[in-house]
Amino acid sequence: MISLDLEIKLLTPDNLSAILELDQACFGGLWTLEGYKRELDSPNSDLLGLFSPFSNVSLLGMGCFWSILEEAHITILAVHPQYHRQGLGAALLYSLLKTACDRGMERATLEVRASNLAAISLYQKFGFKTAGRRRGYYQDNGEDALILWLPDLQHSKFQATLDQWYSTISDRLSKSSWHLLFK
Repeated sequence: MISLDLEIKLLTPDNLSAILELDQACFGGLWTLEGYKRELDSPNSDLLGLFSPFSNVSLLGMGCFWSILEEAHITILAVHPQYHRQGLGAALLYSLLKTACDRGMERATLEVRASNLAAISLYQKFGFKTAGRRRGYYQDNGEDALILWLPDLQHSKFQATLDQWYSTISDRLSKSSWHLLFK
């Protein structure tokens, strides 16, 4: 079986056109060019991209979190629609949490559409728990957002869990002929 390399690395200004294309494909234009430029320039923001030299899509996925005190606030997790259900979202979420741990973050949080059951399921698999609800959070349709939290990122038990996730994610990706590389 042929293995297709996947690479997760920090995005740069050279990736802006691909970032905007992915944003449009996944969110219909959630953030602007200026918004992404601010993310790339901010020392408190980590914007990761998922690439494969074997894809006709230049950027397969991306994830972003803001470092706010000891907290990683995940703002974006997106996989191109052509690549859904192959384990790429889990690889990105793992990478965001690993990066947050490496930066010394104590916990992670995010908001997710209450109707996005696939995303909620993924977050729950990683140990996120529902902590609340933001009524009418999404401006496009007034939908509520669930607030999810994951504590204890610096605890030794969580570090062991990260290692288990890496193995699980690598196995899942290999079933779709992917091989994950980190830069």
